[in-house]
Amino acid sequence: MGIKELLLLQFIAHLCLDYFFQTNKLAKQKNTIGFKSSFLYWHALMCFVLSWLFSLQVEFVWAAAIITITHFLIDGFKLHLNNSKYLGRYAFFIDQALHLIILTVVVLLFDKWQGINPYVNTFIEFKYLLIIAGYMVCLKPANIFIREVFKATDIQVSSDNEMPNAGKVIGVLERILTLTFIIVSQYSAVGFLIAAKSILRYRNDETLKTEYVLIGTMLSFGIAVIVGIIINLFLFI
Repeated sequence: MGIKELLLLQFIAHLCLDYFFQTNKLAKQKNTIGFKSSFLYWHALMCFVLSWLFSLQVEFVWAAAIITITHFLIDGFKLHLNNSKYLGRYAFFIDQALHLIILTVVVLLFDKWQGINPYVNTFIEFKYLLIIAGYMVCLKPANIFIREVFKATDIQVSSDNEMPNAGKVIGVLERILTLTFIIVSQYSAVGFLIAAKSILRYRNDETLKTEYVLIGTMLSFGIAVIVGIIINLFLFI
């Protein structure tokens, strides 16, 4: 295992922590009351456990501690960022950027000062870890990213004729299919998928809703396409 694998494993740990191991309700509580949230402390504990566990080496304990402390502080002070007049709408992006920057810096410093010596010989290659991370990104993280883009740009459309969470499920399915088609180099199938969705979701009598769906669709497909391109770049190196 090299630095690329360690960095990607830490990224996967972050995805698990911030997206799959916390509900929207708990995340909202944490973002609303900051250090007063009891969940924030459990979140920090899980951050340490996941970071250390996914490092596959005992020596990473101090690096995991740094990642945990900074993660705890960023999430605790996010309350003030959310309340900011100018930066509040971008709080999610600033929060995630800080987490990923710190995670990357800590891993690079750990490699320089300590070296990478896993106690478990993993046979998972970097490209397979990348595929796993890619599919994870296309699930809940992509849904939240799209929601936050709408929030940051003040795009809101109400509708009384839709099933709850149907859009999220459709988005996940289309991204999984798109990513799979790109990985296996079936680009024509991606075009067919986009065309099929456009025909099924388009209605002339709901212009605003159509534009809303179009923005969401472009963001959704865009995420899957970019992730697929990144994966293919490493697959064919």
